[in-house]
Amino acid sequence: MPAHATGANPYADTEDQAALRQLARDVAERELAPMARHGDETEEFPQWAWDGMRKAELFGITIGERWGGAGLGDIEAAIVLEELARADVSSAILAQLIFNGPPRAIEHLGNDAMKDRWLPIAASGEGLFCIGISETEAGSAVGHMRARLRPDGDGFRLNAYKNYVTGGHKARACLVWCRFPDSAGTKGIGAVVVDLESPGVTVAGTHVKMGLRATSEAELAFDDVRVEPDDVLLWGDPANSESFKTLISHINHERCGNAAMCVGAAQGALEYAVNYMNERKLGDKTLADLQGLQWKIADMATQLEGARLLMQRAVHMAGPHGTPPALETAMAKTAANLAAKFVCDEAIQLLGGYGFSREYPVERVYRDIRGLCIGAGTVEIQRNFVGTSVLRGATPASDGWKSRRA
Repeated sequence: MPAHATGANPYADTEDQAALRQLARDVAERELAPMARHGDETEEFPQWAWDGMRKAELFGITIGERWGGAGLGDIEAAIVLEELARADVSSAILAQLIFNGPPRAIEHLGNDAMKDRWLPIAASGEGLFCIGISETEAGSAVGHMRARLRPDGDGFRLNAYKNYVTGGHKARACLVWCRFPDSAGTKGIGAVVVDLESPGVTVAGTHVKMGLRATSEAELAFDDVRVEPDDVLLWGDPANSESFKTLISHINHERCGNAAMCVGAAQGALEYAVNYMNERKLGDKTLADLQGLQWKIADMATQLEGARLLMQRAVHMAGPHGTPPALETAMAKTAANLAAKFVCDEAIQLLGGYGFSREYPVERVYRDIRGLCIGAGTVEIQRNFVGTSVLRGATPASDGWKSRRA
């Protein structure tokens, strides 16, 4: 009998997943939460969070056991990211880069030499990894990128200038999307893994941001950087866009992680607002006794739970080692981004002047999740994909959806 027929939650944590969630929450409350404001105020890299997650061996969650990891999948990654972001989104992004960034791509798409070189570093927390996709004139329009490889003996030389590289100023290696020789448009776009200690790599600067301030966005310059054959993650064939499509589909891991962080951050903001309303006195009543404010909490909780369920559906459809499906992932990211904006904005409103103050966490959380609505594909890009997919007859894999064109 299907789980929903018995009234059970089909996405409920298993015993092992519940233990992992508790571990992540303990690390978040002990190591991340006390320093979250400090990281936001100073824009200092959250080394305290990195060290805490490394000590708890959280970085190896999605990396295979052969390289020192736990060999788990998107479900467990989402659980950890949700709990970390509940305390501090800037710190959670460090785990996101390991769980759903270059190490995940290396294990799924890389050669054996690349896996053996980089995955133990990721699993142990020895080094951070970053992704170089965006450029000054190529953000969501990836097909306009200029990063290019030129042949050099049996390898290549990379010339590129990548913008908004999360954690790029602290990372050990970067997954760089670039054009292979004779590439045009999306044809011939592939990816290489670059050791950021290589000659020719320069951190050109970092951005001063509205939110996510403890994990800066860097600008990385690659000037004639040597790329060996074993450094090529995915070869770009100028005759087609197959490698580009593979890279794009792999971002579904990151989008689900983004959704999980939004859910966690919004959960933290909701909990803070609930506690405040139960404690704040207005005469002989609390704010929680006021019906109009109760409705705000109802709307916040309902939107948040809807986003959580969409996110959970997407990661469960990925299975233990697969990739979350595109349509369900786009819906999950859209819903989670919008729910987080709504919940965090309403939390500020419920706290009144205190909500607008940097002494309280809800305004920081709002600024942090605002960046997640842009990263990994904007809300608008997700809506475009969902809309055109549904108009072509696609339907999410749900019992309640039947194609009108079937």
